[in-house]
Amino acid sequence: MQNKLAALAAVTLMSGLMVTVSAQTASAQCGRASWYALTSKTASGERMNPSAMTAAHRSLPFGTKIKVTNKRNGKAVVVRINDRGPFIKGRVLDVSKAAARQLGFIGAGHTAVCMAKV
Repeated sequence: MQNKLAALAAVTLMSGLMVTVSAQTASAQCGRASWYALTSKTASGERMNPSAMTAAHRSLPFGTKIKVTNKRNGKAVVVRINDRGPFIKGRVLDVSKAAARQLGFIGAGHTAVCMAKV
């Protein structure tokens, strides 16, 4: 009886872990990202700061924090959405110059990334 309870507890725990992992995976989005360094106002109304850890996304609410991982080198940063874009076909995210520097793609201009809400 005790072995059956332990097995049932293990299955229940594993099911919960699988649901958690599935939920995290489902919220992840992958695609191409580029960087930009304007000094004009962003769509949220704040001035663009190339030194800040911010990004532009087409639909995520302003203030949303996401973890962005460069698929080529595994480097990751957390950025805050404060602008709309990108407006280039095939791109899913524009990050600030500071974020691109930490992700390691300043020279390339764009890279493959995955992002997920924090």
